[in-house]
Amino acid sequence: MPRQPHAAEPAESPGDEPPTAADRPSDLGEADALKPVTPAAGEPAPAADAKAAVPADAPPAVTRLAEALSALRAAIGGTAYPLVMPSAEEAQRIGTALVTQLDDYLLPRLARLDAPLLVVVGGSTGAGKSTLVNSLVRAPVSTAGVLRPTTRSPVLVSNPADLPWFQQGQLLPGLTRTREPSNDAGALQLVSAPALGAGLAFLDAPDIDSVVDRNRKLAAQLLAAADLWLFVTTAARYADAVPWELLTTARLRGTVIALVLDRVPGEAAAEIATHLQDMLSVRDLGAAPLFVLPETRLDGQGLISEEVIGPLHDWFGQLAADSTARAAVVRQTLDGALMSLTPAVAGLADAADEQARAAAALGDRVTAAYRTGRQTMADGLRDGRLLRGEVLARWQEFVGTGEFLKTLENKVGQMRDRFVAALTGRPAPGRNLQVALESQLVTLLRGIAADAAEQAYTAWQAHPAGAALLDPGLQRPATDLPERANRLVRDWQQWVLGLVRAEGAEKRVVARGAAYAVNGAGLAVMIAVFTSTAFIPTGLEVAAGAGSAVAAQKVLEAIFGDQAIRTLATQAREELLLRAGKLLDEEAARFTDRLASAGIDAEPGARLRQAAADVETARTELALTGSA
Repeated sequence: MPRQPHAAEPAESPGDEPPTAADRPSDLGEADALKPVTPAAGEPAPAADAKAAVPADAPPAVTRLAEALSALRAAIGGTAYPLVMPSAEEAQRIGTALVTQLDDYLLPRLARLDAPLLVVVGGSTGAGKSTLVNSLVRAPVSTAGVLRPTTRSPVLVSNPADLPWFQQGQLLPGLTRTREPSNDAGALQLVSAPALGAGLAFLDAPDIDSVVDRNRKLAAQLLAAADLWLFVTTAARYADAVPWELLTTARLRGTVIALVLDRVPGEAAAEIATHLQDMLSVRDLGAAPLFVLPETRLDGQGLISEEVIGPLHDWFGQLAADSTARAAVVRQTLDGALMSLTPAVAGLADAADEQARAAAALGDRVTAAYRTGRQTMADGLRDGRLLRGEVLARWQEFVGTGEFLKTLENKVGQMRDRFVAALTGRPAPGRNLQVALESQLVTLLRGIAADAAEQAYTAWQAHPAGAALLDPGLQRPATDLPERANRLVRDWQQWVLGLVRAEGAEKRVVARGAAYAVNGAGLAVMIAVFTSTAFIPTGLEVAAGAGSAVAAQKVLEAIFGDQAIRTLATQAREELLLRAGKLLDEEAARFTDRLASAGIDAEPGARLRQAAADVETARTELALTGSA
């Protein structure tokens, strides 16, 4: 005799006792027996609502669990894994499967604990699932044949009194109800069978190892919606890997399982059954009932004889007749599925945290690259490199190096007058110097931006998530960088002139010298910015024309005073660094915007863990199997 499915004693039922066949509403007459049914006008069943309603009179514990499950579904559905990481693809797959199970089974089943028990018949290609279902209901309700795959869309067979529950579409809401056989994997054919006891339904699922990918996925989806999984295999294929993977998954999920070993040669029945039993025991499935069906000839309707199918038929008949046993199976499977959510969601939370860490690491790499650029800019204004070449030549030309420097030491006053007179008498004082300054600064900014882009690109390229976000254009600065750099320098030069004008508003020399004096003094301030100590030459500055810097210092001190020139130079330097920093931030945003568009939350794992913990607390409180 086969063993009965193991199920803990049920706790006090949160819902009403399952109605008997006489109590069940049905709009089907006897003439409709064995005919498929469908919603009006062939409309698909509505999709499951994540906040599936429980009966108004349901115990508070059931309501709390339903609310916790809805919150968990929202948390899982709202968590993405867009960055290419080792755990991302698997997390996306598991997350999708969990949402599907919540919609297909957990939420609708919790809302109706008294609904008919659903037995999903699954197994390998050619195992005889359809023949077995037909034989159990004693009618050819599901197409069987030699061509593979045979079952393309699932077929659900129930007592006519139970069809309204399955027709409503709360269970497996994503499948369109239909009245005819279909090759559409998104269709669910509903068939009534009076020979099948009320309270129990069979769902003939596609092959779990089908050569058609959508069939395999559908089979896995249907198995996750089962109250009881009837696994069908054969003497030739019972050791195949794919079925055992799904059996292990079902065990971990808590699904009640029964097995049928079909087409067993009489002389090898005992040996094969013993071996299969050993395999079940090793995988902690030893308590699952096992039915062994010998090789046999089918009757004229393609059914297994009643004598051969009798033990299995009687076992399901007893289950259909015993509402307490059915409730125990439903509760055990539902409780096991709820319990399995916690470790599954923990894996999702770990993957989500990995996404957040990867996003932070990529952000840090961009920050480091452009922070280096900021530092290079600051160093360029300190180490005297900008006082070389064209800038130095144009500065010396502007101040008149020879005679000007000879009279500096003892004739500052005379020098100042001559300097101002020269400024006021020239049509465009320092224009060549201004252009040289602008060119040198733009060149520095472009070089810094190019180095930072290359550094950030290389850093992301070395990271699996970063490499997937890159495109070749990020390896170089933005195409409009030269234009923006030119505008930045010109705007800064105008800002310096405004600063000099404001500082010298009450200074007799600048006020009297009008625009020429302001321009000349402003150029001297810009030169001062290119030194680290406001005209006190050190290190490279000495080699880069310290005499010229001292000349500018003396002129500006004579006009503004010692402290004022230091203040002017410091303010101009800080303003230039601020503007350069904003330019580099704009360049860095080309990377960070790509990262932000991925939508990675700061703490996605915490939200998932909390939602799973709330479900576990509510599950424990409800105590579906009678123990907290």
